[in-house]
Amino acid sequence: MSAAKPIPFTLAGVRHGVKLCLPFVPGYFLFGAAIGALAAQKGLTFGEALLMNAIVCAAASQMVALEMWRADWTWMHVLAVAGVAAMVNLRFVLSGASLRPWLSPVRAGFVYPALGVLTDGAWAASIRYNAEGGRDFGVLAGSSVFLWLTWIAAGVPGYWLGALVTNPHAFGLDLLIVFTFTATLVPILKRTRQFMPLAVSGLVAVAVSYLAPGYWFIAAGAITGALAAAFWTPKGAP
Repeated sequence: MSAAKPIPFTLAGVRHGVKLCLPFVPGYFLFGAAIGALAAQKGLTFGEALLMNAIVCAAASQMVALEMWRADWTWMHVLAVAGVAAMVNLRFVLSGASLRPWLSPVRAGFVYPALGVLTDGAWAASIRYNAEGGRDFGVLAGSSVFLWLTWIAAGVPGYWLGALVTNPHAFGLDLLIVFTFTATLVPILKRTRQFMPLAVSGLVAVAVSYLAPGYWFIAAGAITGALAAAFWTPKGAP
C-alpha cells in the first residue's frame, strides 16, 4: 500500500482561508454584541467576558450558558451548565471527524491546535474548500485562527455596546451566524446530496423544542441527524 500523499501547508492557503471567512465577520461582531449584552447583564467583568470568548470560543454554548447563569451557584447547577454547554459543542466531534479523510496525513501536533479553535464558520468554509478539490491545510489553519481572533476581538465592542441591547433575541442577533453558516453549507449539500440527514435533524429538533422544556432539542437534533447520516446512503453513492 502506498503512503498517503502529503498535505501542503502554504501561506497562500492561510490567506485563502482568511478570505473564505470574511463573510462571517459581521455576524461574529453582531453576535458578539448579543453575548456581551448577556455577560454584562449577568454581572461578568470585561476581563471575564473576554476570557470566556478566548477559552470557550463557541457562541451558541456561551449564549446557552449565560442564559442559565445565576448569582448563587451550587455544584449541581455548575454541572448542569457544563453539561448543556458540552452537549451543544458535541457537534464539533462530528465536524472534526468529517475532516479526517482530508487531514489524516497531517501530523497531530499541527491538526489538534487548529481543531482546538475550530468554529462552525471555519469548518463550513474549509469543508466546502475541500469538497471543491482543495487540499492545503493552511486553509483550515488560517480560517480557524482568524475566526478565533475575530471572536475575541468581537468581545471588546460587544461587551460595552452590547450592554445597550437589553434583549438580543428581539433583534435576531442570535440567528445571524446561523444564516451565514447555512448559506455556506447549502452548496455542499447540493453536491453531496445529504439533505435527508439535515431535514431529519431539523424536523426532530423543532418537534422536541415544542414537546420538551430546556435544551433537549439540541441533543435530539444532533443524534437523529447523525444516525440518519450513518444509515442513509444517497442514490449512486459508493
